[in-house]
Amino acid sequence: MPDNAAPLPDFTRWPSFPFEGDMRVKPLADPVEVEPPRSGEDAADCVACNTPDEAYIWVSERWRVRAMDRPTGLPMVLILECRSHLDLGDLPNLLAAELGVMTVRLERAIRSLDGVARVHVNRWGDGSAHLHLWFLARPYGRLQLRGTFLSLWDDILPVIPEPQWRENLALVAAWLAEFGGQAIAEPPHIQWEAPSTITHSPSAAHDADDHRPATLGDVEAKTDAEIGTGTETKTETEAKNGTGTEAETEATVATEAKTETKTASTIAVANDMVEDVPAVQPRAIT
Repeated sequence: MPDNAAPLPDFTRWPSFPFEGDMRVKPLADPVEVEPPRSGEDAADCVACNTPDEAYIWVSERWRVRAMDRPTGLPMVLILECRSHLDLGDLPNLLAAELGVMTVRLERAIRSLDGVARVHVNRWGDGSAHLHLWFLARPYGRLQLRGTFLSLWDDILPVIPEPQWRENLALVAAWLAEFGGQAIAEPPHIQWEAPSTITHSPSAAHDADDHRPATLGDVEAKTDAEIGTGTETKTETEAKNGTGTEAETEATVATEAKTETKTASTIAVANDMVEDVPAVQPRAIT
């Protein structure tokens, strides 16, 4: 650091200051006599006035809320704008009162998100003439991000995943819509993909077309053929099982013959017993 350079301010040694190492203060430029106009001083050239509602996450009759065009390092960065082409000091009493209500409401909506500890509310007004307030969400537990330099950290931190960012936008929009207005932001949609294993074979389709019946007669003939094939298959199955069936039949016949022989022997013994019994002589009736 050159000896004649201005000393670094104390905040460069704060834990929240995002830079370290050798630094020096830029020379202060001379003041200008007439400041240049801000962007959108004329309503015809104002970006906010010419942006449709579809570009915002929530809109109402007198207020709109928009986000950045892509995710950044902080969980949420939103901008509150009034529909009328006015700056902060130009607000009539009605809009001034509503600005206080909208500021508190939007701060609560952002703070309701998971992982958000505080919400910083800023208004600079040097870039655009149309009134806009910045709302920056500080991540919970990131104590190094406390204080003045949160807007710098937003450009330094890793970008949050886009699905999470879109979900946060939808949640904030739904919160605001509970009190009126219309929620524009929607949660991310599920990207369905077809299974990669399904393939189409042109040759298989061609073979199927060759076997396709052309007339009703072909359909009936095909049905009869299928029935015949089923019957033949059943007959073949029975024929294959015939050896086992015949063996079982022979065993059954032998058992029945043995049973008949035993029965005949029993009958013969019974007849012999009957023949040995003396005949009973009839008695005369007196």
